[in-house]
Amino acid sequence: MHALKKNRPLRRIVLTSAATVSGVVLLLSLKPHTAPALASPSPSTGAVASPAPSGSASSGPATGPRTATGQAAQTRYGPVQVRVTVKNGRITDVTAVTYPQSSPRDQRINGYAVPRLGSEALSAQSANIDAVSGATYTSEGYRQSLQSALDSLGR
Repeated sequence: MHALKKNRPLRRIVLTSAATVSGVVLLLSLKPHTAPALASPSPSTGAVASPAPSGSASSGPATGPRTATGQAAQTRYGPVQVRVTVKNGRITDVTAVTYPQSSPRDQRINGYAVPRLGSEALSAQSANIDAVSGATYTSEGYRQSLQSALDSLGR
């Protein structure tokens, strides 16, 4: 007798439910992200910008903008380093100096994630930002480097 005959309706329900859940998970995980336009990488190095020395800070007048570059945070896919500008005690600009972009997949994921992480940092006015789904490692590295830069500015 076949395993899915009428004498075992519970097995049929369990298998159908498992297949449905698996299908939904696969569909949701394959949703493509559209990448916003970013600066073109340098043809010679593939990097968008050269990293500043770790933990460097430059300060202008007491009320003028102060800029610091956080330490590079090593992630599973490569380093992430962030530069932050603070004016009158408020974060006015956050720029990812270095982030993983060695493969097309890295470029697609981080092209989507990095601008959102910058927006999150400007909104939160701190390194306490939400991770971007699908870019967990980059998000954590971004957060660490941002906190390092803010610490060097005394925030």
